[in-house]
Amino acid sequence: MECIDVWPEDGRPYVALGKILSKQSKLNEARTVYEKGCQATQGENPYIWQCWAILENRMGNIRRARELFDAATVADKKHIAAWHGWAVLELKQGNIKKARNLLGKGLKFCGGNEYIYQTLALLEAKAKRYERARYLFKQATKCNRKSCASWLAWAQLEAQLENNRAARQLFEKAVQASPKNRFAWHVWGVFEANLENIDQGRKLLTIGHMVNPRDPVLLQSLALIEYKHSSANLARVLFRRASEMDPRHQPVWIAWGWMEWKEGNISTARELYQRALSINSTTESAARCLQAWGVLEQRAGNLSAARRLFRSSLNINSQSYITWMTWANLEEDQGNSVRAEEIRNLYFQQRTEVVDDESWIMGFLDVIDPAIDSIKRLLNLDQNSYYKVKESSNTIAADDTDGSSEESTGSSSTNISQEESTGSSSANISTEESAGSSSSSANISTEESGSSSSANIKDNSIDTGSGFDLDDFIREMLSLDPSKLEVQLTTSLKDPPKTIRTASGVWRPTRKTTRTSQNL
Repeated sequence: MECIDVWPEDGRPYVALGKILSKQSKLNEARTVYEKGCQATQGENPYIWQCWAILENRMGNIRRARELFDAATVADKKHIAAWHGWAVLELKQGNIKKARNLLGKGLKFCGGNEYIYQTLALLEAKAKRYERARYLFKQATKCNRKSCASWLAWAQLEAQLENNRAARQLFEKAVQASPKNRFAWHVWGVFEANLENIDQGRKLLTIGHMVNPRDPVLLQSLALIEYKHSSANLARVLFRRASEMDPRHQPVWIAWGWMEWKEGNISTARELYQRALSINSTTESAARCLQAWGVLEQRAGNLSAARRLFRSSLNINSQSYITWMTWANLEEDQGNSVRAEEIRNLYFQQRTEVVDDESWIMGFLDVIDPAIDSIKRLLNLDQNSYYKVKESSNTIAADDTDGSSEESTGSSSTNISQEESTGSSSANISTEESAGSSSSSANISTEESGSSSSANIKDNSIDTGSGFDLDDFIREMLSLDPSKLEVQLTTSLKDPPKTIRTASGVWRPTRKTTRTSQNL
C-alpha cells in the first residue's frame, strides 16, 4: 500500500497486491485493487487488465473476463499472456474457432511463443491431426529448449499413439529440461508402469518423490503400483502418507477407497469416499468419487443408493460417458431395458459436442512461416485425409540438444494437473469400477489416439539409443544414489510428515482435521 501511495501511476504494486488478496480468497478486495490500478494508470497497463480478467474468470464472470482481456490487448497488442489467457478461456467455453483466432493474433503481434505453439499443438492432437501437432510441438521446443511442459506434452502425444521409443526420448528431454519437475517424473513413471516396466516405473516415481517430498500424487501412484504388484499393506502405508501430506487432495482418498473396496473392506471404502466428498462436493474429482461409490453400492446390491450416486455424479459432470453408461448397464441388468435406453438417449441428447474445422490452417500457417509451400508438404495439406501416424523418433533424435539442468516451473497451457488426477492408470483400474481410473498423464483422450503399422513403434525396450543414462543423470544433477533409492523411500516414509503449502499460500501443519463427512 505504501508503494501505491508513493507511486500511484506504477502498475506493479496493484498487480502484486491483487494477487496476494486473490490467494487469500479476498476476491472482491482484489477486484477493487485492480479497478483502482486501471484508473490510476489510465488504462494503459496490460498486466492489471490481464490479472483482473483472470480474477473475473475465476469468479465465473465469463463475459466480464472477455471484456478485460480485450482491454489488455488494446493497452498492448504485444502482451502475449493476454492473448493466450483469453484463448484458454474460449477453449474452456468450447469456442475453438475463436480460440484459434486469438492464438493466431498472439503469434502475429508477439512472434513465436512456446505456450501458444503448445496450445495449438494440443488442439491439433485432439483433432487427430498428428503431423501438424508434431510440427507445432517442435516450434514450441525451438522457442524454449528448457520448456519441460512442451517436451512433456509432446511425449504424451507419442505415448498415446504408442510410439514408445519416441515418447521415452521426449521424457528424457523433459527431465533434462527440468530435473526436479514432479509432473515429468510422474507421467514418465506412469507411462512405464502401463507398459509393464514395473521396476522402471517404480524407480522413476521414487526419484520424483525424493526431489518432491511434499507431493502426494507421486506417492499415490506408487501406492497403486505396489497394490497391483506387491501388497495392499505397503500400498496403505503410501496412501496414508500421501493423505497426511495433503489432507485436502481428493484423488488420494478416492484411489485409497477404490483399493479398499477391491480388498473387500466395504465400510472402510465408504468412509474414504465420504472423506473425499467432505473436502469439496462440487469438483470433477467429486463426480468421479460419486461414480466409484455408485459402482460399489451397485455391486453390494444397494441399487437405490447406486442410482442416487450416479445421478449426483451427473449433476456435477453431465458429460461423463462412463457414468451414463454404467447407470444404463445397471438398469439393463435389472431387466429395465426401456429405462436403460432412455438413459443412453439422455446422454446423447445433452452432450456438448465441439466441432473443429480446418479452415483456419491456411491463413494461420502464413503467420507461422512465409514458406507456406514447404509447410504444406511437411503437413501433407494437399491430401484430403487425416495424417497417417508414423515413427518420429528419428526426427526427435536429429533435433537433440543438451538438456539444461535449470529447473523450470513447467507451468503452461498443457494443463497437466496431477492435483486433479488420481494417477491410477498405473494400476490399470477398470473404468467401470473406479472413477479415479483415468490416466493422469493423458491430456489427449485415448479414444482419439491412432495406430501405426511400424514395427518399431511399440518398442518396449527401455534403452532409447539416445545415450541418456538415468543413473548418471540423477547422480550428477540430483545428488541421488541409484542403488539406495528404495532405502531412501523407506526412510522418508518413517519420518514425520512435513508441512505443505495450501492453495491460499499459507503454511499450515498437515495433521489438520477436515470437515465432518457429508451424508448423501
